[in-house]
Parts: sequence; structure tokens; C-alpha cells
Amino acid sequence: MQLSFRWYGDTDPVTLDKIKQIPDMKNIVSAIYDVPVGEVWPKERIEGLKASIEKEGLSLAVIESLPVHESIKLGEADRDNYIANYKESLKNLAEAGIKTVCYNFMPVFDWTRTDLEHELEDGSTALLYDHDFIKEIDPVTTNLNLPGWDESYTKEDMAALIEKYRQMTDEDLWDNLTYFLNEVLPVAIEHDVDLTIHPDDPPWSIFGIPRIIKGRESYQRLISINDAKNNGICFCTGSLGCLEENNLPALIREFGEHIHFVHMRNIKRLENHSFVETAHLSKLGSVDMKEVTRALKDIDYTGTIRPDHGRMIWGETGRAGYGLFDRALGAAYINGLIEGVE
Repeated sequence: MQLSFRWYGDTDPVTLDKIKQIPDMKNIVSAIYDVPVGEVWPKERIEGLKASIEKEGLSLAVIESLPVHESIKLGEADRDNYIANYKESLKNLAEAGIKTVCYNFMPVFDWTRTDLEHELEDGSTALLYDHDFIKEIDPVTTNLNLPGWDESYTKEDMAALIEKYRQMTDEDLWDNLTYFLNEVLPVAIEHDVDLTIHPDDPPWSIFGIPRIIKGRESYQRLISINDAKNNGICFCTGSLGCLEENNLPALIREFGEHIHFVHMRNIKRLENHSFVETAHLSKLGSVDMKEVTRALKDIDYTGTIRPDHGRMIWGETGRAGYGLFDRALGAAYINGLIEGVE
């Protein structure tokens, strides 16, 4: 098991020279964030990103994410053009030595929270999801911007997208994911790249829009599309842990061959599908992080783990969930768990 840390590039206030001071931190998770979704990632940009990371003595281990264009998720007439571009980007990443690429198939919204600065008892702030609040609003008719929304969309574009997705069922979205994977997996297999799909966050439908990557049945169906190891899973303890029925250690042991990337974070489940993110320690949330680590050891997991989403502590400011201090504490805690099970 190898620690990794997400870095948002040269504009990230959490700089590489700080990241590499975290004990046993050798790997970086990053992406090219200014190429419009659906366009090809140029080789020179990938090599430039890799070089800037290696200059600091670190390694670019995972691309998170190579985004999937909404036309692909919707199954629209122009999806083949965007799929062709996706294949080309995969080839370019493979030529640069990248072996793991994360993506998601969530319509419109990447992740959804209702509060970025919910104050915890210790005075730190964390991300909160209030399901009752979500149920009471309609983004089509409400002038609202929630955390995790793609700000490149105008309100009109967002409303049009949502209405399209509301005409779809889960089966329609599965059909479009199947079409996408049948096209791109042969390229991933040929170039020895592991594609890893991130679970939906949260793992249930919001705003009347289908969501399909939620837990055990979802992973069984995913692998039934193609059981090659390259058809992989990004195992996110926070997203999957929102549903009490998701037995995380059991899922790891069942689908271990397909797990190539792990997000470790803790959440505390509240009433009625609401949850708040916490510090990484098991006793502070609903996820048994020690048993998750033990399960990863049982499957001989050798891939990357990154501490995911931290609180804002000690007066730090910056990108919500992605400050340095609490994620560094999370990395140290994960280090201890790994050492303990090994």
C-alpha cells in the first residue's frame, strides 16, 4: 500500500514541497484542470505535469480525474466524437507512464454538499450534506449554486441538462456506461491502464436524476460488462460509507482484484441520509478505518491510498476539504493503520 496526496497544480496553495514532508508520502494524484471536458489532453501538457511533480522528488501515480463528457452519459448523437477524444487522452497518458486513471459517471454534479463550513464540536469546520435541504429545492427553478457544481455551466445550461437527465432511468444510464466502457476498455487493456470508477457521492439519486454506482450490486453489474482487471474501482470509504448497508471490508474482499485506487476518509451518518465529514479516526465517524485497512491487507493491495477530504483546522484557509493540515494528519493515521496490519 502506497500513500498519495491530491494536488491541484500550480495554483494549489498546498504546494509539493509541503506535501513531500508528510512521512512516507511519495505519490501525487492530479490532473490537467484547464482543458475543457471532452477535449484531448495534449502529450506535452501531461509530460509537463509529470515533470513538475518529479522535480520535487515525487511521482505522478494517479490521474484524477479524466472527466467523461455529459454527451457520453446522456447517450447523445455526438458521443462518439467525445469517446474518440477520451481514447486519445488515455493513449497519451499511457505513453507518459500513467497506469491508473480515475473517472466518474455522475450526471451533472460531481459531488454534492450543502455546507462547506459546518462547525464541529472541536471548532474545526467540515463538509456537511443535509438531505432534507436537498429534497426541498429544485435546481431548475431555484437560483442556487451548491458545492461541487460545475461553475462552467450557466443557470440555463444547468437546467437544460437536469431536465434531460430527468427523462432517463437508471437502466438508460447503465446502457450509456456500458457503451462507453465497451469502447474505451480495449484501449485501456491494450496500454495496460487501469480505469477506476468513483462511486456516486452521495450514492443515491438527487433532484430526480439517476445515479448508479452505489454498492455491491453496482459493482457486480460493472464487472459483468467486462471482467478484465482494467475495469476497475476507486474505493471511496466516504462515499460508500454513507449507506449503512455497504459493508466496506466485505466489499473490498469481494471485489479486490478490481480495486486499483483507494480514497480513505470518514463520515458520520446522521438521520435521514444526511452526513457530516469528520477527522479520519474510526471512533469519530461511521467508518471502521482499521477494518478497511485490514481488508486491504487481506487482498494484498499494493496500489495507492490517498487521505481524502480533510477538515479545516488551526486557522487554515483554502479549497474546502483540501487543506494541508488535516489531510496530513489523516495520512499519518493511515500510515499507522498500515503498519499495524502489516
